[in-house]
Amino acid sequence: MKINISLFLLLIFITSCEYNLEKSFSVNLKKEYKIGEMLQIELVNKKDIALDSVSYFLDNIRIGETYTFDNDVLGKKVLNVHLYANEKKATFKKLITLYAKEAPKLYTYKIINEYPHDTKAYTQGLEFYQDTLYESTGLRGFSSLRKVDFRTGKPYKKIALADEHFGEGITLLNDKIYQLTWQEDLGIIYNKNTFKTLGSFPYDKSKEGWGLCNDGKNFYKSDGSENIWILDTLQQKELRKIQVMTNKSSIKKVNELEWANGKIYANTYQYNKEVALIINPTNGKVEGVIDFSGLKQKVKQIPKLDVLNGIAYHPKRKTFFVTGKNWSKIFEVEIFEKK
Repeated sequence: MKINISLFLLLIFITSCEYNLEKSFSVNLKKEYKIGEMLQIELVNKKDIALDSVSYFLDNIRIGETYTFDNDVLGKKVLNVHLYANEKKATFKKLITLYAKEAPKLYTYKIINEYPHDTKAYTQGLEFYQDTLYESTGLRGFSSLRKVDFRTGKPYKKIALADEHFGEGITLLNDKIYQLTWQEDLGIIYNKNTFKTLGSFPYDKSKEGWGLCNDGKNFYKSDGSENIWILDTLQQKELRKIQVMTNKSSIKKVNELEWANGKIYANTYQYNKEVALIINPTNGKVEGVIDFSGLKQKVKQIPKLDVLNGIAYHPKRKTFFVTGKNWSKIFEVEIFEKK
C-alpha cells in the first residue's frame, strides 16, 4: 500500500499543533493592581503558531489586550485568555487582585451620651427603626431578638431563639425584621410589632450569617470573610458581592453592618484594635477607619467582656450608637475625621 508522504507529514504537523496549543503559549501579567493602573497582558507565542483569534475576559466581561481599572469593583478577579487555532481552543486562567488607590481616611469619635446596656447581651446586631432600637444577641441557648428603650437599656419586647440557633445581624425594612443566624443557613423574618415569625430564607454562596443592613432597595450581608453580599429584598436572593479592600489588603471577618449616609459602617470581629470601617457599597473600598479605642475601658470590666460590636445610626439625631458584646454601656457618639 502506497502512502502519500506529504499528506502524512501534514497530518502529523496539524495534530502536533493542536495537541501542543496550550504548551506553545504563555500569558504574563502582574498579579496586583490599584485603581487607575493599566492591566497589560503579554501573550508569548513560543513556537510562532498562527492563531485564528484571541479573546480576553475579566470576570466574564470581554476586554481588550490592555485595560485601565477605573470604576471596577475591588478584590480578587479572574482573567481568562482564550486562544483559537486549527479549530481548537486553549484557555489560560489568571488570578489578580485589585486594590483601592488611596489609603482610608482616619476618623475618631466624641461621646455625646452614655446609656445602660445589658451585660448579658452578646450583641450581634443593632439598628434603629422609627426612633426605636432593635437588638439581636447571640450564643446558642442565649440568642434573642429585642426591642429596647435605649435610654434605660430595658427591653420593651424580647423573644428567645431556638436553642440550636446562634443569633446574628438584623435589619428592618417595611415593618419587618430580618435576622440572621450564624451557621444554620437560616434567615428569619418577623413582624416588627409582634415579633411573630412571618417566614425564613436560606443562604446561597455565603455559607454563614454575620452582619445585615439595607439601603431600602437591597440587603447587604456579611459572612465572616472579606465578602459583603447584595441580596434582593423580595426573596433575599444573592445577586452579587463586593469585597472589602484597602489600598494594601482585603479585610476579613467583617461583622455587624449599618447603613448610613450612603455608606456601609462595619465592625470587624476580633480585630487587633477597636475600629469600625466605612465602606463604599458600590466597589468595596474602605474609605474610612474609625478609631474607637478607649470605649471598652469605659464599661464594667466583667469576666465575659468581649469585643466591640454593634453600631446603629440614629437619622434624626445624626449620631451613632456603639456598644460591644456584654458591655454595660451603649455610647452615643459623633464621628469626625482626624486632623
